[in-house]
Amino acid sequence: MAEDGKSTVRSVERALDLLLCFTDQREWAMTELADKVGLHKSTVHRMLATLEQRGFVARDPASDRYRLGLRIWELSANMSGADDPAVIGLPEMERLRDLLGETISLYLRDGNERIRIQAVQSVQAIRRVAPIGARLPLYVGASSKVLIAFEEPDKREELLQDASWPDSFDRQQYREQLGEWRMLGYATSVEEREQGAAAVAAPIVSRTGKLVAALSVSGPANRLTPEKMREQAPAVMEAAKRLGSMLK
Repeated sequence: MAEDGKSTVRSVERALDLLLCFTDQREWAMTELADKVGLHKSTVHRMLATLEQRGFVARDPASDRYRLGLRIWELSANMSGADDPAVIGLPEMERLRDLLGETISLYLRDGNERIRIQAVQSVQAIRRVAPIGARLPLYVGASSKVLIAFEEPDKREELLQDASWPDSFDRQQYREQLGEWRMLGYATSVEEREQGAAAVAAPIVSRTGKLVAALSVSGPANRLTPEKMREQAPAVMEAAKRLGSMLK
C-alpha cells in the first residue's frame, strides 16, 4: 500500500512538472516535453492524454503541439483577488505608467529567484517589454536588490549565503550596498541583466510591516539615465507605499 501511495504521489509530481513547462514557453511538442522533464516518451504521452482529457492541456492537431487548456483559466478565474498583489496593484501600476511613461512591473520573490506577476507596458515606440510570469535571478537587477535589502535580517543573510549565486559575485560589496538601498528606499540598475535596459525599484511593504513585493519602472538605458531614475524614485516609492497600504 505504501508503494502504491508513493507511486501515486510521484505521478502527480510528474504531471505538475509537465504543466510547469508551460511557464517557459507557450507551446510544446511531446518529444520536447519528454526531454525537458527527463521522462520516457511513452510516459509523457500517457500523461498528456490524461491532462488533455481533463482539459488541462490542449493539442493542436495540425502541428501536434500542446498548449494549456481552458481548465487552467477556469481555475485561475476562481482565485481570490482580495489579497492578490497582481490584482490589487494593477490600477496603481497603470497610473504610474501614465505618469512616467515607462514599463511598470511587479515582482515576488520565490526562493533565489524573482517572478514578474504583473506588468503594464509602456506605450512609447521604443520600450522595454516585460512578459508576465518571467523568472529572473535574484542576484542582479533593481527589483532583486529591493527584495533582498528590505527582507528580514536573518532571511537576508540566508539568501546571501545561497550556493547558487555565481562565484564571481562579490557578496561583501553587495552587503555594504544593502544599507545604502535601505536608506534611500529604492535601488537602481543599469544594464546589469539586459544590455540597453535600466530600472528603478522600490519595496512594497504591507500594513503589518512585511515585505511583499517589488515595484519597478524599466526602460531603455539611454532614456532612464541615473539622473532620470533619481528624479522618478519618489514617485515609485509613493506608488509602492500606496500599494502596501492595501495589503495585509
